[in-house]
Amino acid sequence: MTDIRSDIASRVEDACRQGQALQILAGNTKFFYGRKIQETPLSVLEHSGIIEYEPSELYITARCGTPLNEIEQAIKTENQILPCEPPHFGAAASIGGMVAAGLSGPRRASSGAIRDCLLGVEIINGKGEYLRFGGKVMKNVAGYDASRLMCGALGTLGILMSVTLRLVPKPQHEQTIAITLNPADAILKMNFWARTPMPITATFHDGRDLYIRMAGSPSTIKRFADKVKGEPIDQGDIFWTNIKEQAYDFFLTDEPLWRILVPPSTKPLDCPGSCVMEWNGALRWYATHVKAPAIHSIAKQAGGHACQFRNQIDTQQVFHPLPSGLLEIHRKLKRAFDPQGILNPGKIYSEL
Repeated sequence: MTDIRSDIASRVEDACRQGQALQILAGNTKFFYGRKIQETPLSVLEHSGIIEYEPSELYITARCGTPLNEIEQAIKTENQILPCEPPHFGAAASIGGMVAAGLSGPRRASSGAIRDCLLGVEIINGKGEYLRFGGKVMKNVAGYDASRLMCGALGTLGILMSVTLRLVPKPQHEQTIAITLNPADAILKMNFWARTPMPITATFHDGRDLYIRMAGSPSTIKRFADKVKGEPIDQGDIFWTNIKEQAYDFFLTDEPLWRILVPPSTKPLDCPGSCVMEWNGALRWYATHVKAPAIHSIAKQAGGHACQFRNQIDTQQVFHPLPSGLLEIHRKLKRAFDPQGILNPGKIYSEL
């Protein structure tokens, strides 16, 4: 594995000298996410394998090309899970791709995002230098936590070589119930319940019904479920997997799919098209042909931001435009980690 890492570093050094841009690839299951680029491919998929797993300490370290399925299978034997419940979008999904994309699943509102379970990373920067940030415990950083910059950076700041992730015990028992509620009432209910001790680990509103997943002992779940007065649904695990992997009917569309993040208590947005909600209302998915500037304006007015997730109609402006000050911070980070701008250039913004 050291030889593979050295080979990747050598290729980056050569590309840096030649000013050759690289497109970093692993399982490529999230190829649709971000701006389309066509540069010289550099695969890290062979840099694979679990380096260290300490169930008693609740962390795992693995090389970037390790299949996400392999990680989840290993920790399943110890009744542990990744708290962020990340989507795969295909069997080839890798742990490095998970961190680079920074996409969290249904458990996000209760257990945190990917960056919240990221303890440390090892990367190769745009000059072919090997860098390490973070460690194996939560309180391991003095100064800036550079490891979390890699989460959601889509490979533009560095090539992930290995990652260390925090784990959590698998819930003893889970139950999903459904209640018929309109979107406005569903938002009110989700935000009210979020301020109570209710053991809710996921919410999803499909426009008609609100689905709630609770975790804990059977008696605890029953006590709270009786208060909510919803109808239990069968095969809850399959239901939430379909939400996470976007196999639910709503997501099976050829229409442009927008991912809009707003404060969870935000009222239904004045946006044409069909909509579903996750994360207590903080994540709104819209299938709509409304033009990008209008979507950006709607999201901004609500105090949020939007990106074209699938079936993009404007391939130049996929992510929400940045204010000039924030864009300059991104530029400085890009120059610090990748001075020649050779790593996935333009994947997030054309200026980067």
